[in-house]
Amino acid sequence: MKSRRRHHHQLLFTFLLFFSQKIELLTAEAFTGTYGINYGRIADNIPSPDEVATLLRAARIRNVRIYDADHSVLEAFSGTGLQLVVGLPNGYLKDMSANASHAMSWVKENVQAFLPKTSICGIAVGNEVLGGGDNELWEALLGAVKNVYKAINKLGLADAVQITTAHSQAVFANSYPPSSCIFEENVAQYMKPLLEFFSQIGSPFCLNAYPFLAYTYNPENIDINYALFEKTNGIYDMKTDLHYDNMLDAQIDAAYAALEDAGFKKMEVIVTETGWASRGDDNEAAATVNNARKYNYNLRKRLAKKKGTPLRPKMVVKAYIFAVFNENLKPGPTSERNFGLFKPDGSISYDIGFHGLKSSSADSSLLSLKAVQAQGLSKSYILILTISAAASFLFLKQ
Repeated sequence: MKSRRRHHHQLLFTFLLFFSQKIELLTAEAFTGTYGINYGRIADNIPSPDEVATLLRAARIRNVRIYDADHSVLEAFSGTGLQLVVGLPNGYLKDMSANASHAMSWVKENVQAFLPKTSICGIAVGNEVLGGGDNELWEALLGAVKNVYKAINKLGLADAVQITTAHSQAVFANSYPPSSCIFEENVAQYMKPLLEFFSQIGSPFCLNAYPFLAYTYNPENIDINYALFEKTNGIYDMKTDLHYDNMLDAQIDAAYAALEDAGFKKMEVIVTETGWASRGDDNEAAATVNNARKYNYNLRKRLAKKKGTPLRPKMVVKAYIFAVFNENLKPGPTSERNFGLFKPDGSISYDIGFHGLKSSSADSSLLSLKAVQAQGLSKSYILILTISAAASFLFLKQ
């Protein structure tokens, strides 16, 4: 009997050890589902961070990206289970690159101080730096990334907090057809060492991809249905013998082609911004409520399929939608202020399947395993449930 009990204990120990290792691997990912959202706050008429946390939970949007590390947001998201990527704004990059101690202080004050109650799973160091107008920032980016990573590593957070930076499509040359895409010559000398470092620490390539902008700049040569995920003939890439029925997939595969050309074939591409404006200026005729609804509804359906692109069919597409709200204080064309899925009162801008702000009592109901998966909750939680069941079974067998 003792021998049998010892055998069961050994089996249980092996089982728990295996799954604890699997959990550790899973928790290092900043994006645990396929659908996320950008929570921009350049506005004076949007709800409080507490109300936003309630809104996002009601909409079952788990992955959230912000553009700074505002403490009121970090406190509001405490205990919500929302997975948060915080941003280190571009204005900090030169200082963080030159002073490792300042990077350490920033990480301590804006990340470590809020863990684990606030689930900060990523830091985006700068946004759309390479290809932008400030060459001094280009030079500072890699140093800032390394110093922020060194800080989280010294604090023992490297397995839980992922370091990234998001790029615009300005970093690319020859992006049509997708297979012809490479990095711009003047960008490549900064991009390649950055990719080398990200490859070493297991970070993805983050892309801000907007079919809306591509169509707006070139409406004569682009079928709007192709941009909106509607029925279309699409395009054919002769080099790869691949067909594309929507522009977002083509934009993602263009990034994969550029990465492969640069020597980083295995790096994952994550879309950190995409969306469609519901209102625009006279030269932004495609910025309508109907088009915004089509794009975001079809995008949500496409992401829910958890499938890859034609070039990387096994690499499931993940995307952060831009954005939670219209931001009435943003500069630039009218479209810049009209990407929101929700109105300032928390109601929906248009119907893509969300219900808007409602009582959080719905969140208190017990979740089935299927519901847990539907909400995009971490695989680690599901594994823990599996472990518990297996452990009970093994003990009952004694």
